[in-house]
Amino acid sequence: MNRLLKTRELWLALGILAVIVLVTLRFPRFSQPGNLLTIFNDTSILMMLALGQMAVILTRSIDLSMASNLALTGMIVAMTNAAFPGVPIPLLIAGCVVVGAALGAFNGILVWKLDIPPIVVTLGTLTIFRGLVFVISGGAWVNAAQMSPDFIQLQRGAFLGLPILSWFAIVVALLVYLLMTRTAAGRAFYAIGVNPTAAVYTGINVGRTKFLAFVLAGAIAGLCGYLWISRYVIASVEVAGGYELTIVAACVIGGVSIAGGIGTVAGALLGALFLGVVNNALPVIGVSPFWQMAISGTAILVAVVLNGRSERTKGRIILKKAEAA
Repeated sequence: MNRLLKTRELWLALGILAVIVLVTLRFPRFSQPGNLLTIFNDTSILMMLALGQMAVILTRSIDLSMASNLALTGMIVAMTNAAFPGVPIPLLIAGCVVVGAALGAFNGILVWKLDIPPIVVTLGTLTIFRGLVFVISGGAWVNAAQMSPDFIQLQRGAFLGLPILSWFAIVVALLVYLLMTRTAAGRAFYAIGVNPTAAVYTGINVGRTKFLAFVLAGAIAGLCGYLWISRYVIASVEVAGGYELTIVAACVIGGVSIAGGIGTVAGALLGALFLGVVNNALPVIGVSPFWQMAISGTAILVAVVLNGRSERTKGRIILKKAEAA
């Protein structure tokens, strides 16, 4: 019981519940099942992106190009659909995943083979991918009138009472959970995050493992490229502008350590959901967009402080045991 009370996921879930209760006291409709389902659905894309970012962060890396990857794959799929409306939607989605994974692999190769710091690589590719959106589109937009009805309607449908977009998030979460907890690759992500030197001695290829994490993040960003464009029915250079910071924020709030090696699928999902609930709650109670940004930033700083204190506490305990021995 004592261990359960110390878990970040429990406190984050309670925090989300507290926000819902406080807003409901003033606006009872906020906690209606239909509205909560809408919030979950609205946050689905962020949840998936946070899971991809978590995999990268676990390896002591970071991918700041995910939002630009999303924008580029989204523009490619929108232009393809506008030019060839007869192409099956599942094939377009598969193409998005492949293109996104290729962009992630480009990041991973630079980190692995050239040993360039991940933050430098992804800051560069952030600009490159965003620039390619402008180059291939000529600065033009692709809007709803140019998209086929099937392209727009797929993720707007429902299955067993849940929107298809929410099902995408659930399936991606289950797959990432299985990867992290049931495969050697998932264990390797954690191992090199905890101690990359020790990981080498256990036979783990650190560079290749980081490469795989970037490919995973890229594939998820590619999938979200289609989901974002089909949901908001517009593809442009500005799509998901600045969203990379929101993705990282969801991970940090969910307890994923920037230092690597610490984080869970549940934590990343709850971190994204927390931001989703807060961003939906603040306009309801009349908070201006500027204060929304400030409150979200405060939440990030508090999460970083809590993460740091937690990691330092673990370090002190280890030292005490060593001294006692």
